[in-house]
Amino acid sequence: MRTAPTILHLDMDAFYASAEQAAKPSLRGKAVVVGGLGPRGVVATASYEARVFGVHSAMPMAQARRLAPNAAYLTPRFGFYRQISEQVMTLLRALSPLVEPLSLDEAFVDLEAGGVAWDEESARLVGVRLRADIRSVTGLTGSVGLAASKMLAKIASEQAKPDGLVLIPPGTERALLGPMSVRTLPGVGPATGDHLRRAGITTVDEIAEAGEDELVRLLGKAHGQALYAMALARDDRPVVAEREAKSVSVEDTYDVDIHDRIRVGLEVRRLADRCVRRLRDAGLSGRTIVLKVRRYDFSTLTRSETLRGPTDDPAVVREAAGRLLESVDTTGGVRLLGVGVTGLADYTQEDLFAQAHLAAGEAVAEERSEEESVAEPADETPEAPAEPVWRAGQDVRHTDHGHGWVQGSGLGRVTIRFETPDSGPGRVRTFRTDDPRLEPADPLPLVSRRPEAAAESPQAAEVSSEAVEDSARPQAPSGFASRPKSRSGGVGGGATSSP
Repeated sequence: MRTAPTILHLDMDAFYASAEQAAKPSLRGKAVVVGGLGPRGVVATASYEARVFGVHSAMPMAQARRLAPNAAYLTPRFGFYRQISEQVMTLLRALSPLVEPLSLDEAFVDLEAGGVAWDEESARLVGVRLRADIRSVTGLTGSVGLAASKMLAKIASEQAKPDGLVLIPPGTERALLGPMSVRTLPGVGPATGDHLRRAGITTVDEIAEAGEDELVRLLGKAHGQALYAMALARDDRPVVAEREAKSVSVEDTYDVDIHDRIRVGLEVRRLADRCVRRLRDAGLSGRTIVLKVRRYDFSTLTRSETLRGPTDDPAVVREAAGRLLESVDTTGGVRLLGVGVTGLADYTQEDLFAQAHLAAGEAVAEERSEEESVAEPADETPEAPAEPVWRAGQDVRHTDHGHGWVQGSGLGRVTIRFETPDSGPGRVRTFRTDDPRLEPADPLPLVSRRPEAAAESPQAAEVSSEAVEDSARPQAPSGFASRPKSRSGGVGGGATSSP
């Protein structure tokens, strides 16, 4: 355990919902819920205004609509959220080479490894400046926890929400944890919490008093020992900069159960293609193909097949997923399908037999296609263009009215609110869904980087340029204290401002 609170945990506040409010002035200060809008959708994030009504993440969307019928319900824009996340992660990487992202909106940072903090005062200064830089660069807020361990830093950031900073001084951890609920500790979910409650254990102090032997008897050796150590505030897990991916997968939940076997097969092929795109984007390949099927009765089946070598070929993954599907009974209907790849590697060793088989199949298909084109005249009737699909929250641009976003659509009409992050609440107009003057648009930046604003914010200028001045060791951002080295190469005791 460290003797200084130099592990930082950042958690952006209601990230998806806050990003939508920042992008859409008419939603600021109002209840916003982001998630799947279909009958089986779930809440991804709810704004703090929506949480007042009891809406929270992972809640069924139908239940959220009953609790907050007047909230704005939007589909997620993950590409937009990733852009903001990368801006935040760039700020974190300027503090330390050891940044451990947990999700798009959450990460641990080892401040000591970056040389920007070594005691309570310097750690607090880093946290204060980081929050200001995040607001300057993204327009959003984040909560910061500082402690001597990852577990306590995360607990501190939870206490800091929303838009705050909490530092837990070393030596006070036991007193802080003692009266807290057992559910505060990582790994204690509803089932474990109920099990402990039935044994008369409801607080962290009571876990410590029960002793390691009793916890092992109740929960098993691994879980019992780990829980006892956490109750004593023992957590020496390091911040890990690179977390190796163990699998890549995609899945879809359907609004209505799929009964048609052909449609199920087509969905599996589509998911296989999406999974391979993710593999290739990450520069990976994999040996084991996994198919997940959740049936109408909520029973979930998983099937897997291991290839002779890793691959990132979509045809090979589609074939394997199709073979796995043959062993699954989908008669009663399917509510969820997923395709994944495990056994990841950063190289490929193509399945030559599968490739040869595929090539032969393609040649036969081409020959048949040529024969059919000779035997039957082509249908010269042009297909009717598909009607555009406008999703709630989607960015659009109109030839006459400029940038806006979709408030809703249906019955051949789409309602658009025309506003930008820098404008006030905009006007609402309704158009035909096939209006040629209306087209999808890219999200606008939440913060306009004017030259004078960039000059006032050296940290923001550094992020926008994405330049790395020193590839050997990240420097402390402007305004952070940097601890000087002693003549022997160790860390000295004074503090100076970095240039």
